[in-house]
Formats: sequence, C-alpha cells, structure tokens
Amino acid sequence: MSRDWILHVDLDQFIAAVELLRHPELRGRPVVVGGTGDPTQPRTVAATATYEARAHGVHSGTPLRTALRRCPGAVFLPTDPPAYEAASARVMAVLREFPVRVEVWGWDEAFLGAITDDPETLATDLRDAVRTRTRLECSIGIGDNKHQAKLASGLAKPAGIHRLTTDTWAETMNDRPTDALWGIGAKTSRKLAALGLHTVAQLAAADPAELARHFGPTNGPWYRYLALGKGEAEIVTTPWIARGHSRETTFTDDLTDRDAIARHVADLADQVTQDATAAGREITRVSVKIRFSPFLTRTRQTKLPAPTTDPATVTRTALAVLDRFDLDRPVRLLGVGVDYTMPDP
Repeated sequence: MSRDWILHVDLDQFIAAVELLRHPELRGRPVVVGGTGDPTQPRTVAATATYEARAHGVHSGTPLRTALRRCPGAVFLPTDPPAYEAASARVMAVLREFPVRVEVWGWDEAFLGAITDDPETLATDLRDAVRTRTRLECSIGIGDNKHQAKLASGLAKPAGIHRLTTDTWAETMNDRPTDALWGIGAKTSRKLAALGLHTVAQLAAADPAELARHFGPTNGPWYRYLALGKGEAEIVTTPWIARGHSRETTFTDDLTDRDAIARHVADLADQVTQDATAAGREITRVSVKIRFSPFLTRTRQTKLPAPTTDPATVTRTALAVLDRFDLDRPVRLLGVGVDYTMPDP
C-alpha cells in the first residue's frame, strides 16, 4: 500500500569525488581538498578528504598542516566551488526527474518526499540514476521523517540504502550515544552525560521538565523529542534564497597596523557589494567581523538608511563599523557581511 516517505540523498565524499572525476589517476590514494592546496600554508583547513585520507585521521575541518603531518603521502588539491556547484546542480536535476518532491539542503544533500509502496526500489533507482548520469555515488536513507532519513543515510554509507522508521527506531538507536542524534553535538552530549543521560534510550525516558530546567524551555524538551525518533516531515520545494552574503580573509601573519586593517575591510566591502550587484540584490545592513589573535571573535553591524548597491556607501559604512572596535590586539581574520532585501512572497 502506498504511503508518504521521506528519503535523504547524501552524496558520498562529494567534493573529493568531484575532484577524482577530474583527476582519475588519484583514485585509491589519500586526497585532501582545502584552501589553495598548499598544506604548508597556515590557518587553512580541509574541506573534505577521501576515505583513504580519513583512515589516517584527516577529516573536514582538519588544519592542512595537521593533515600533512598525519598523512604525508596525501595529495593536496585546492577548492573549486564553481565546479562543486555545477556538479550538485546536475545531481539535483536527476532527482527532479523522478516522481518526488525535492528539498535541496546544500551541494551534497537533499530530502525527498515520495508516495510509494516500495521506497527501497525507488531509492535504488535514484542511486543508480545519479551514478549513471553524474558518475557520483550517493547513500540514501529512508524514514518517516527527516530526522530518521538523515540518520539512515549515515548508516547506509558508502553508496548504500537503509531504512530507519518509528517501528525500528528503538532497536537501532536506543543503545547509541546521544550525539548519534541529528542536532546533538559533542558539547551537548557531554552536558547530558553529566545528568546521567548517556544513551538515546535514557534521553528518551528523561523528564521534559528537568531537561527544560537545564537546557531551556525550547531546547530541553526538543532533545527528548529527537531521542524518541520524531522530526519534521514537510518537504519544502521553494528555492532557497540567501538572506545575506559575506567575504572573509584569514591572514598568514597577524595584522597590527590600523591603516592596513582598514584597507582590507574596504576591499572586502567592495567585493561583497560587487557580489550583491551580480546577484541582483540590494544591501540593507553591513557587518564587520574581526578575529583577534589567538581566537577571540567580535562582530559589529549597522543598518543602512536605505537599500543600496553603491560601493562607496557600503565601504564607508564598513569603515564606520570598524571604528567601533578597539584594535588593541593582533588581527588574524577580517570579514565583511551584508544583509539583503528579501523578494516579495
């Protein structure tokens, strides 16, 4: 009997896989993608790594210098966002050819809504079509809601299909640690453990009022909601529209000269204004982000009197925001962000 299902399509090691299509001679070798591809450059991290590199402890977010130390035989490649955007668009186009509703969540993942009596066959057809048409592999999770489907795709890796539903939730998840849930990270998991809640089953049985007392009236009960295997089941097919945009620069050597800092802020402001113009959007708010050495980060912002794409106005505003900072420490990162006007619904 046909019914509603949620599927989560997760492209396996997506960025690395795109690079391997362009460099097939690197298949089977540890490959790390990040920054300019120079692992000796400080303050750059891996965007992704192949499974061969992951076996050496290199993962997304690993500093490239650390990656080089852990895996000296790895091949390092620079990131190429336009190539990843194009590859992702090809995958999403394939998914939309099926009788499903597609909600894109990023370059490498999407939730699908489908009415079918055989979700495994649908998932198999989807996976095979993506493989044939794009030469990329994906794992597909099947569930009653997005939370279940997301976890199921993780259990399906690599290139597999797995079903996790309300009927099988307790058997699959109860003995797992709380950070196995989608939405609970290591920090929250440690706080839960301090309350004696180590497993999904223990969290599911916890008193909602007690959780609210420790984590707040929204987050506390929501953690228990996740532990019970519940989650959103609505698929939103409306294209996502960015509310803003930013540019950042991390410096090899810390900046201490105020004039140099101002020049970089002005350059970043000009770049984000050009980006807004290219996107056909107007700017309503300007923010400046500064990361002081070693890791203290501060952000200030100002709302513009009227929407604009005038570079001089945005730059002047960014420099005025910069004047609100005490530049009494070395600066390791600068960023300028803008908010956009939103189109009428």
